[in-house]
Amino acid sequence: MSLTTMILKMSEGLGKTCSIFFLTLLFSLPLGLIVALLRMSKSRIVSGITRACISILRGTPLMLQLLAVTYGPYYLFGISVSRNKLIPVVIAFSINYAAYFAEIYRGGIESMPVGQYEAAEVLGYSKSQCFIRIILPQVIKRILPSITNEVVTLVKDTSMAFTVSYQEMFTIGKQIANSQTSFVPFVVAGVFYFVFNAIVDFAMGRIEKKLNYYK
Repeated sequence: MSLTTMILKMSEGLGKTCSIFFLTLLFSLPLGLIVALLRMSKSRIVSGITRACISILRGTPLMLQLLAVTYGPYYLFGISVSRNKLIPVVIAFSINYAAYFAEIYRGGIESMPVGQYEAAEVLGYSKSQCFIRIILPQVIKRILPSITNEVVTLVKDTSMAFTVSYQEMFTIGKQIANSQTSFVPFVVAGVFYFVFNAIVDFAMGRIEKKLNYYK
């Protein structure tokens, strides 16, 4: 198989890799904020349960979570495995990354001075208005470098979808490597991931510069 044919075959899976990436961000970023707010709840029960869930998700391998979400319903309840494996893959990725984003959000929110809440209250803002209009924009600015690190990691983690035989780029590359007894597909995959990460890093860097409005 020529290098051009190999690249064309692997590029077919690139679209699926991008689907995992963008759908995971679409669901995990807002879910992470909700989880962070539950983690900071004044109710010890709610906060304790949320903390335990975060610990489990951060303390177990993403690969195991992918297998659990994809095949768990069949072994536990006899429900057939979804034909479209993108659904369980995105669910597993979104839940996993939401746990990491939740802790990043929490760190950003708790770093805000109490005086800002008090000033907003004096100005007549409700708690929700204060959080959405004053606190959250500043939190996003503060946590963006940490979010960028997780987003870059997500690009590489999409390759773990091969564990449930989802035909994304790395899975196709692995199949070609096995059939051709060649390491070249892995090199091609590495270049793909590097370029993808370079684009993501550039985009996040631009966003970070735009939010640096004091410079």
